[in-house]
Amino acid sequence: MSSDDNKKAINRLKSTYPLRDKIDETYRRSMEASRAGKPTVWAMVNFYCGDPILKAMDVEVVYPENYGTLLAASGLAQQYLDQCDADGFPNHLCGYCRCDLGYVSKVKQLNGQIPPDAPLGGMPKPLFLLSSTAICDARYKMFQAMGRYMDTPVWTLEAPTPGVNEFFMENCYENVVKLGVDHLKQFVAFVEKTLGKKMDWDKLDEIVDLMIEVNKVWYEINELRGAVPGPMHSRDFWSSMSAALLLAGDLRDSLRLYQDMYKEVKYRVDNHIGAVPGEKYRLILAELPPWHSLKFFDKLAERGWNFVVESFAYQPPIPVDLSGVRDPLERIARFHFQFYAGRYRVARDQNVMLSASPYISWGKDRKCDGALLHSVMTCRSASGNLPPVANVLMEKLKVPSLMIEGDIVDLRLFNAHDALAKAEPFEETMQHYRNVRKQAGFDW
Repeated sequence: MSSDDNKKAINRLKSTYPLRDKIDETYRRSMEASRAGKPTVWAMVNFYCGDPILKAMDVEVVYPENYGTLLAASGLAQQYLDQCDADGFPNHLCGYCRCDLGYVSKVKQLNGQIPPDAPLGGMPKPLFLLSSTAICDARYKMFQAMGRYMDTPVWTLEAPTPGVNEFFMENCYENVVKLGVDHLKQFVAFVEKTLGKKMDWDKLDEIVDLMIEVNKVWYEINELRGAVPGPMHSRDFWSSMSAALLLAGDLRDSLRLYQDMYKEVKYRVDNHIGAVPGEKYRLILAELPPWHSLKFFDKLAERGWNFVVESFAYQPPIPVDLSGVRDPLERIARFHFQFYAGRYRVARDQNVMLSASPYISWGKDRKCDGALLHSVMTCRSASGNLPPVANVLMEKLKVPSLMIEGDIVDLRLFNAHDALAKAEPFEETMQHYRNVRKQAGFDW
């Protein structure tokens, strides 16, 4: 490790950077495809349903949701937020949506041309838009609105999600899988008709297997993060997740890069190397970070805060053996639903809501001192479950939570100075509850 690395508040993983580059590769390949007259698609994060099908059909995909994070991180979001406001959309709408609606509005004003200052060359006009009903209503309502701006067809992937108790009703699991397979068949037919060519089922079969293997290694990497000191900070998680969650770039290359990351994290575990030198506090981060102010986490790292686990919604599924499932569409449906199904039984046994349940296991297994809960003012789905998370962590583990308000995109809604001012008193709270846990018989 160089002397420069020693000076950094967060000891970043070297294996993160080529995985982070997968995002740039996604936009570059889409622009190259567009210039070559090949199809591109804009998609909402769909949790493995539509992406493998599009990759098998040689369609390049970009994600407006991700583009919102790029606009925020590059400091260029405000002009697109203002454009969205000027078009009459409410300012409490999802920050990603507002950025993207402002983007397509500007493209329309420019007669179809990409704004000259758009990061990474912008997003080329898509052949169609792929939305999803998973998790939040913005995933399909935003795409309906963007489709009107660009006169582009929209396909919405259904993502039925039963409640914890409903999941254990007779045949619920198999019925959800059957519904998923039937819907994927319809989606394949739509893509075939739109592209004017047939699905390569052998290629899809290979891509699905690679998708499952990539996410398995990604899961194993995150399981290593229970070590003390924590070997991998949340900054590296957010920078490297896209190759698994969005299937960004070539999957064989992604598999190799995640295997490299596993080796680096395992080396740190074996040699007791932490992501935050002098780790004092181990924390959960939920749900989404303030993309425009990621240096906020460097300031906390200077105080010895290490974030060892983050948002439930972006973690890889618990691995499941699907080798006996021959139909690739059925493997997709089962793998997608495993994102939820892998956690239903634990949630029922804990008698807590599904989105709060994982934090109990993570808080205990990773010996967390506290949780930083970022209440995103323009995202109900990333904020509505935070009070239950705080409640179950305190009730089950005597782990306190610090709630800060902000936004994923709109910098005006986040005050880093005020948030940092809460750090010192919260450290006193974490210290207090260390003693409470010790008296209650916990081992950390």
